[in-house]
Amino acid sequence: MNKKVLLLALVIPFLIFTGCGQFNFPTDLTFPQQQERGLSTAEVVQGLKEALTVGAQNSAFKASATNGFYQNNLIRIPFPEEAIKVKNTLEKAGLNKPIDDFVVSINRAAEDASKRAYPIFRNAITTMTITDAMGILKGGDNAATDYLRGRTYSQLKTEFSPIVKQSIDRVNVTSYWNPIATNYNLLTLLTGGEQVNPNLEEYITEQAIDGLFKLVAQEEALIRKDPAARVTDILKKVFAQQ
Repeated sequence: MNKKVLLLALVIPFLIFTGCGQFNFPTDLTFPQQQERGLSTAEVVQGLKEALTVGAQNSAFKASATNGFYQNNLIRIPFPEEAIKVKNTLEKAGLNKPIDDFVVSINRAAEDASKRAYPIFRNAITTMTITDAMGILKGGDNAATDYLRGRTYSQLKTEFSPIVKQSIDRVNVTSYWNPIATNYNLLTLLTGGEQVNPNLEEYITEQAIDGLFKLVAQEEALIRKDPAARVTDILKKVFAQQ
């Protein structure tokens, strides 16, 4: 039998067989190598939960330590902007120490309140959905931080406010503010300026929460970019895929 005849003898039965719809060539083959390199959805969710947990724990720990706010230029709480004319007036009068003492006290209040942050973060992390996880994995450098902020900001503000109020009393913020206000008011008798009394509770609460999320963003950046910051096997697997 010549080669052409042999070829037809092999091909024709194959065409007849497939034409009758009795053979479907598989189009969804997966190979062992791909399965080994890939990650299941459960692994992705677990890895991102671990990433957020590590970031939240580290951030809350750093923020709540003594000088966690005050000696960190990234999150240090400054004199309230709405009362900046008070600060400027007293500094011109040489009254710097009351200003410095007050700034230390509001940062101490934020450090004290931050001790309550992690349980709130943890609750948001445990309720993460598959959609949330995939959005974080494929999102920008701050995707995990943005998720956590969106899920916890309102609750943090609600729960932080009474804690900050207690912290203000505990670290004597008011006792540092009163001399400032008193001295400023004495000077306004000469200058005719208006008295200023900012809402310290709201100011410290918002500054404390913003500071915490700045730290979370730092932690996320480390995990995404620095392999040494991926402290568990699943973190290494998930973020190695990016």
